[in-house]
Amino acid sequence: MGYVRTGLASVVLAGLMLARGAVAADAISVSSSDLQADRPIPDAYSAYHQNISPSLAWFPVRGAKAYAVIVDDPDAPSPQPFVHWVAWNIPPEATGLPEGLNQRPGTVPHGMIEGTNGTGKTGYFGPRPPRGDPPHRYRFKVYALNEPLNIAPGTDKAGLLDAMEGHVLAEGELVATYQKR
Repeated sequence: MGYVRTGLASVVLAGLMLARGAVAADAISVSSSDLQADRPIPDAYSAYHQNISPSLAWFPVRGAKAYAVIVDDPDAPSPQPFVHWVAWNIPPEATGLPEGLNQRPGTVPHGMIEGTNGTGKTGYFGPRPPRGDPPHRYRFKVYALNEPLNIAPGTDKAGLLDAMEGHVLAEGELVATYQKR
């Protein structure tokens, strides 16, 4: 019975969104050669260690004019998920981001803009949950957009989500975990 209600609510919500001019989002498969879904993130990618951004990969989405990435920790001890990375206007021909993007000059795709993470700085900030916490989940979310976004560098997650409203063609995520013992 709960499935029927949830399914019906989703159909009604999708219908309302389409009536308001929103773009219906399909699923996009997100993967990484550095991370495995629902498995621990290697230390090199955490802020406790080398703080290297992991590689991300996705299949191209028909009609995409840009991609955006948001990485956050919904298990952080704060009212909102802690934001680890915000990036947008990744070119439409991109099918991923390379490992170490934040530490290797010249590897940032042309046109990509990064926003403010939870530390108040721009760029990638690796997992850094409090010592002794149970494993935290890290959501590496990718969005295919129907147009590049006209927002300023340093925009935060909320600003990016607002700008993306009505422009998401597809979205997907890879979730991995990290724990500092």
